[in-house]
Amino acid sequence: MIAEKGNISIHTENIFPIIKKFLYSDNEIFLRELVSNAVDAVQKIKRLASLGQFNGDLGEPLVQVILDKEAKTITISDNGIGMTAEEIKKYINQVAFSGASEFVEKFKDAKDANEIIGKFGLGFYSAFMVADLVEINTLSYVDGAESAKWTCDGSTTFEIEAGSKTTRGTDIILHINEESAEFLNEFKIQEILDKYAKFLPIPIQFGNKTNREEDGTDEEGKPKFKDVEVPNIINTTTPIWAKSPNDLKDEDYLNFYKELYPFSEDPLFWIHLNVDYPFNLTGVLYFPKLKEDFELQRNKIKLFSRQVFITDEVKEIVPEFLMLLHGVIDSPDIPLNVSRSFLQADGNVKKINSYITKKVADKLGELFKSDRNSYEQKWQDIGLFVKYGMISDEKFYDKAKDFCLLTSVDGKPYTFQEYKDQVAGMQTDKNGKVVYLYSTDSEKQDGFIQAAKGKGYDVLKLDSPIDSHFVSAMEYKLENTIWKRVDASAVNALIEKDETFESVLNEEQSSQVKTVFETSIKREGYTVEVVSMNPEDAPVTITMDEFSRRMKDMAKMGGGMSFYGNMPDSYKVSINGNHKLINKLLKAEGEEQAKMAKQAVDLALLSQGMLSGAELTAFVKRSVELI
Repeated sequence: MIAEKGNISIHTENIFPIIKKFLYSDNEIFLRELVSNAVDAVQKIKRLASLGQFNGDLGEPLVQVILDKEAKTITISDNGIGMTAEEIKKYINQVAFSGASEFVEKFKDAKDANEIIGKFGLGFYSAFMVADLVEINTLSYVDGAESAKWTCDGSTTFEIEAGSKTTRGTDIILHINEESAEFLNEFKIQEILDKYAKFLPIPIQFGNKTNREEDGTDEEGKPKFKDVEVPNIINTTTPIWAKSPNDLKDEDYLNFYKELYPFSEDPLFWIHLNVDYPFNLTGVLYFPKLKEDFELQRNKIKLFSRQVFITDEVKEIVPEFLMLLHGVIDSPDIPLNVSRSFLQADGNVKKINSYITKKVADKLGELFKSDRNSYEQKWQDIGLFVKYGMISDEKFYDKAKDFCLLTSVDGKPYTFQEYKDQVAGMQTDKNGKVVYLYSTDSEKQDGFIQAAKGKGYDVLKLDSPIDSHFVSAMEYKLENTIWKRVDASAVNALIEKDETFESVLNEEQSSQVKTVFETSIKREGYTVEVVSMNPEDAPVTITMDEFSRRMKDMAKMGGGMSFYGNMPDSYKVSINGNHKLINKLLKAEGEEQAKMAKQAVDLALLSQGMLSGAELTAFVKRSVELI
């Protein structure tokens, strides 16, 4: 063929400095782009062969990445479809820009390299992020085709001449520039290939031409060396998500999980995703055993496009409440060069999000119905997912309300309907609302729990990080229910009944008792009241009302409640005027009376873990004196 020189038709002075300047932070994706292109080329020749449009020797499909430290080159080689000189001009030289002004205008809003490459078809040109000279040596599969070589030094000029390739396929040789010398390290290349190419559908072979080993000695007795081929296939071409679930065993899923997360405990269970309408999606999502630090477990879902890794930032695709799941999602409907703004706007992404929600709900419902005992044992780990989903997704709530479990402080699990049937008789207030009592710390709140049990009430255990939000959401969704923390009021006021206790104190005695206790409490935000209660109930109860406590709990977890989080604490001190201690206190005088009141208040504080430091020391000393 006749050698030819020309200009790349990009209608702007020089695109390469722009690529180097603005894509530099993401420069490792050059290898993803070029290897993906090579895989596409191999898949195309396989497709042509299957259609009978190519009858030559297909050979073993292969993409090679070859590092030559001495020559400072990286070569990406495939035995795919190849190109003719005309195809090089069409696909390489004519980048589809309508003009420089349009490019610059669109580029201003680009957030990352993926967005730029995706919008402007710059996949191949990402090579110039790391190379100051790029060569293409290629031979088309077409009968009679001649090998062609394309060379470009990063300017808008190129040269095409006869190539030296004698076998079908394409070699792309990158002459790495000085700023990108890090890519001449085999460990760096291996790291990038492990990240992006670990599950590509065509075998990827990584070798290092400068690997050498001793090969005897020469005539002068000096050691001889030889280049060593490193036929290192770095990928699994058929990962489990690309297989049929019928062809897989539990062991396969567990082994794949260990491959993804080598130091993690085995997952609880998994969901195999496989849908081809109205979008294409495959994948495997695992439910992990949760740890205390949830943030360490986020961003563990990997997004692929045709088995090429894209990102592990998948919150547009996976519902927020399932971000603690682990695993992989692969969809060819999501382009390889994808930006976050694309994910947010794409219709398929929204459909995928809804589909994943439905599949998770269906899987959990199936587990609950088929083996409730096993489901209950897993509830401590999966409860967080379920509750979060019920709060944040209405469609998920509609399904999950049938398999969400409420667990009593005694460890017994109930569905919503089962629990309502269990407590409605004893815990319906005078207004016809069923009151659900709950504890966030059964150790700390044990006194209140025992008092509630003493009245025949049941108490739920709600101590997960999102339970304050869950309680508020369920109170809104479940008709005629009220949720109260067990220490929100004195026990007789937790569930308002028509029954009342007459006070044994007259008005003057009540006022005297109130004054004594107000004088003994040296804390701000404490309000004293004297109430008529069962004589067997505690003499002093200190509570924060349900609304204030709930708002403060939610403020700690976020959710727009920061105003309440900054408010000072306020507590109600309820004095049981019918308790015999109060009668004894009224008979005492002066310092003795004050000491008794202080002791009763400190006991109430101690029962909630609210007594410490000097106050606790004084309490202990006073207790010894009283003994």
